[in-house]
Amino acid sequence: MPSPEAAPALPRRLGLGDAVFIGLGSMIGAGIFAAFVPAAQAAGAGLLVGLVIAAIVAFCNATSSAQLAAAYPTSGGTYVYGREQLGEWWGFLAGWSFVVGKTASCAAMALTFAAYAVPAAWGKPVAIAAVIVLVAVNYRGVTRTAMLIRILVVIVLAVLVVVVAAGTSVARVGIDPFADLTGRGWYGVLQSAGLLFFAFAGYARIATMGEEVQNPARTIPRAIVIALSLTVVIYATIAVVLLGSLGSAALGVSMAPLGAVVQASGWSWAGSLVTVGAAAACLGALLGLIAGVGRTTLAMAREGDLPRRLAAVHPRFGVPHRAEVTLAVMVCLIILIADVRGAIGFSSFGVLLYYLVANLAAFNQGAHQRRYPRIIPVLGVVGCIALVVTLPLTAVATGVGILALGVAYRAIRLRRERSMHLRA
Repeated sequence: MPSPEAAPALPRRLGLGDAVFIGLGSMIGAGIFAAFVPAAQAAGAGLLVGLVIAAIVAFCNATSSAQLAAAYPTSGGTYVYGREQLGEWWGFLAGWSFVVGKTASCAAMALTFAAYAVPAAWGKPVAIAAVIVLVAVNYRGVTRTAMLIRILVVIVLAVLVVVVAAGTSVARVGIDPFADLTGRGWYGVLQSAGLLFFAFAGYARIATMGEEVQNPARTIPRAIVIALSLTVVIYATIAVVLLGSLGSAALGVSMAPLGAVVQASGWSWAGSLVTVGAAAACLGALLGLIAGVGRTTLAMAREGDLPRRLAAVHPRFGVPHRAEVTLAVMVCLIILIADVRGAIGFSSFGVLLYYLVANLAAFNQGAHQRRYPRIIPVLGVVGCIALVVTLPLTAVATGVGILALGVAYRAIRLRRERSMHLRA
């Protein structure tokens, strides 16, 4: 294993505002334009309860991540936390889940962007082009990434303000957004929570970039809490507006619910703004994903859990350029061969496993490192398991299969290394 001096450090260029915007850009993504529809199908107005459950689980995960990030302010997120607190295999499971799951999520975001931006026939070429352009942005340096994410987040928030204003003006008499919150049963509510949870998962991107954040022990916990709190308020506001304007039945069958709100209000001119906002949201989430996956790949490559060549840091731009180019190739391949639904299902499985390891690692920290009560990671573990059971069986089976391939790869590598050591 190379010495620490052989692994170039990433420059610390991101302040609190940059970290918050990276988190917002990753959380306020395609989910706010699409996740409410399947959530309404599962739970009706009960999606509001599901949103609360998802937010509670996300808060537990966020506090665990913040506590761990303060103790280990380096790139890699839960991959590093798992290794340090639970052992190398736990860290590997977290890192592998994140890299593979979020690579699939990158493909899903790119395809969603293309679906909003161009006709269906151009979807895959435009999705691939978006990946190439955004990887090029990351390649040029993290400060450019943070600047572009700020711009995209501002565009999305401006569009959401228009949607809220339109929805408030068209809210129908007799539609109570808080009626029949559990009428479809608690399984439906939990299923909606599982669908909505992944809108909050972007705070992990802040932790995975810990090596590039200024004063990380203070900045990362604050950025995670601020970004998550703002996202919860935004999602809750949009959920109430959608239910109050369309009703749960209409929301559950709408292809573009935010667009339906502005159309129902008579603000037809705002329809194109919603399209722009959806495209910007997908780009912001994709950009944050590319940065986060690249840094976790860097951390795993440093430890030899992925090819060590991927640990290279560009001498001029200070980014893990080989990791990001490899990521771009893999994402483009997934775009060519996979559909959005399959990619999202596996990504969801990977994200929950990732945070399960994070909560276990936080629970295992000593008293001198603990910032929050131990009951919080316990609730996080329970919440992650509860949401996993709402995922489709095919997504879980695919996730287990790909995780098994990763475990087999690492086991073979370790066996070969031991064999070479014995021969020496």
